[in-house]
Amino acid sequence: MHKNGFVIMWHLVKLVIPLAHIMSFTIIMGVLGFLSAIFIMALGAMGLANLIGFSTYLNLSQILTALLVLAVARGILRYLEQMSGHYIAFKLLALLRDKVFSALRKLAFVKLQNKQSGQLLSLVTNDIELLEVFYAHTIAPIMIAFITSSILLSIFWHISFWFMLIAFLAYCTIGVILPILTTKMAREEGRQYRELVGEMNDYFLDSLQGMKEIQLFNQATTRLNAINQRSKAIDQAFFKIKQQEAKVRCYTDIAVSLFNLTILFVGILLWYLHKIDFSELLIAVILLMSSYGPVIALSNLSNNLLQTLASGERVLTLLSEQPYLEEVKTGLDLNNIEQLSGKNIEFCYENEVILSNIEFSLNKGQILGIHGRSGSGKSTLLKLIMRFYDPQKGIIQINGKNLTALNTQALRDNIAYITQQTYIFNQSIYENILLAKRNASREEVINAAKKAAIHDFIMGLPQGYETKVSELGSSLSDGEKQRIGIARAFLHNAPIILLDEPTSNLDSLNEAMILHTLLNVKKDKLIILVSHRASTMAICDKVIEIANGRIS
Repeated sequence: MHKNGFVIMWHLVKLVIPLAHIMSFTIIMGVLGFLSAIFIMALGAMGLANLIGFSTYLNLSQILTALLVLAVARGILRYLEQMSGHYIAFKLLALLRDKVFSALRKLAFVKLQNKQSGQLLSLVTNDIELLEVFYAHTIAPIMIAFITSSILLSIFWHISFWFMLIAFLAYCTIGVILPILTTKMAREEGRQYRELVGEMNDYFLDSLQGMKEIQLFNQATTRLNAINQRSKAIDQAFFKIKQQEAKVRCYTDIAVSLFNLTILFVGILLWYLHKIDFSELLIAVILLMSSYGPVIALSNLSNNLLQTLASGERVLTLLSEQPYLEEVKTGLDLNNIEQLSGKNIEFCYENEVILSNIEFSLNKGQILGIHGRSGSGKSTLLKLIMRFYDPQKGIIQINGKNLTALNTQALRDNIAYITQQTYIFNQSIYENILLAKRNASREEVINAAKKAAIHDFIMGLPQGYETKVSELGSSLSDGEKQRIGIARAFLHNAPIILLDEPTSNLDSLNEAMILHTLLNVKKDKLIILVSHRASTMAICDKVIEIANGRIS
């Protein structure tokens, strides 16, 4: 369900509260800047009237002095307004990015499985960047327009009630009514544009990652045509937004012209009836004609808000999304882990039963093997131990304490978890292994690589451990990636090691070396080894067979 535009704006405005003092300074500078610009025109008209013989409030010398002061002040005030406004904008963009990455961390690992990487990439880059328009060019202009218009209305009231009424109608029409109506008319186009951009990013990223498969199956032309079609859809959505912008400017120009003619006609009529003198007529007409700046800025906001509100909605939706499980932060810490056990575990994905009546027990110094066919629920059991999910029935305990009573961060700090797919970052091999323990020494990294049977391979590379891995690890084989993942596990040196098919991509020699290492380190560890290979189970002290989610 889409949120109301005013609700989105209110939630975005609340983020400014810590910087309210700077925002107040921005607004004050903006009001004074606009008043300077407006009164430059009004004083110019007054000087012209003075030259042709009409009496004015100020003499020509005073008018020239005031014009000089206002001209200099206008430049300084405008600079201060823009500087403080953009300071707030970029400060809040940094805050938003921090909040978004914190939200993504909380949503990992369960919720993010259902989100497209291209859409997330678009959100953390383009969507957040677009909010700069809101913070630098929306909040302050709204307040500046309201305050400036209120001051001008009091001046019009001092000259004539009719001038005040015309100015009030002009400001409301141009600054409020037209933006609201035009934004409602094109709100869906702005939302559609942002969605299409996100889909395009996702499709393009997917194409880059699958380039090898696309070439192998001769799908390059098909994929390129699909990218072109998506580009045309984005162009069409953007064209609709630009059409709307043109309409807004057209309506605004028509409204300005009509109100200028109205105040001129009413002013001449009042002067003819001797209700005002000529200098008051001149000042009022010029004052209104030169005072549309703040409200036209509001009118133009509707153009930017079409995309900004759509981006704000996507960001706020992510920030408000709740994780699958709340992390425990005030629970028990872990130390001297001696036992890991599960009793009567049952787990379902929606209505599909994955695990049923699973029991296991593992003591320090033992290796527990979990054997079974693909899809039998082996990997799911490891995710339950990591507490990515909670079982619907039964309990998992460490040292006799339920996982739900333990600090989640402490739990995961004490587990080295190696999944079937190892992600390789676009950095050196050394940095990729060091990920598991940032303060590790070089000797520790090399020792971990030796345990994972990949040290010799690394030393054979042109730059050894400093060899940079290409993006997504495409320069490495699946087996080499897997061994880097295992090296991370050894470097992490956690008391519990969970290995999900750790040797599935390895030859028998490398598999034997890694299994031998596991035997050597097991005296201080609790190791769970998941595999569908019977040979891998040979080193295990206990083996449980899982078939169709049950222990057989």
